[in-house]
Amino acid sequence: MPIGLGAGRIGNFINHELPGRVTSLPWGMSFPGMGPEPRHPSALYEALLEGVVLFAILWWVSAKPTSRGFLSGLFLVCYGVFRFMVEFVRMPDAHIGFIAFGWVTMGMLLTLPMIALGLFVIAWSRSQPVDVKA
Repeated sequence: MPIGLGAGRIGNFINHELPGRVTSLPWGMSFPGMGPEPRHPSALYEALLEGVVLFAILWWVSAKPTSRGFLSGLFLVCYGVFRFMVEFVRMPDAHIGFIAFGWVTMGMLLTLPMIALGLFVIAWSRSQPVDVKA
C-alpha cells in the first residue's frame, strides 16, 4: 500500500494538484494558476511520509513476529497521522475552506476516524495470537 500511495502522490505533484500554503522556505515552489508566491510542495511531503516512511515503518515492524491485525492497525494510525500533519501546510479545499478555529480542515477531520479505527485494531490485536514466521 505505501508504494502505491507514494506513487499516487508523485502523480499529484506532476499534475500540480494538492498545492500547499504560501511559504518562505527555500524549497517552496510556484504552482500554475496559484500566483507567483512559493508554496509548500505538499504532495511531495505526502509521497515521502505515506510512501517511503510508512513503507519503512511497516517493513521494519513486520520483520518481527506480530499479532494478527497489528500491522493493519499500525498502517491506519501512521497513515492518518501523516495525513493530519501534512494538512497543516496544504491548502484547504477551496469550496470548503477551514472548518473550525481558522486551521482545522476537512482533511484533518476525515483522518480522525482512521486513526481511531487503527488504535482500536491495534488494541484488538493484542488479544490475538502472535504469528510466528517459519
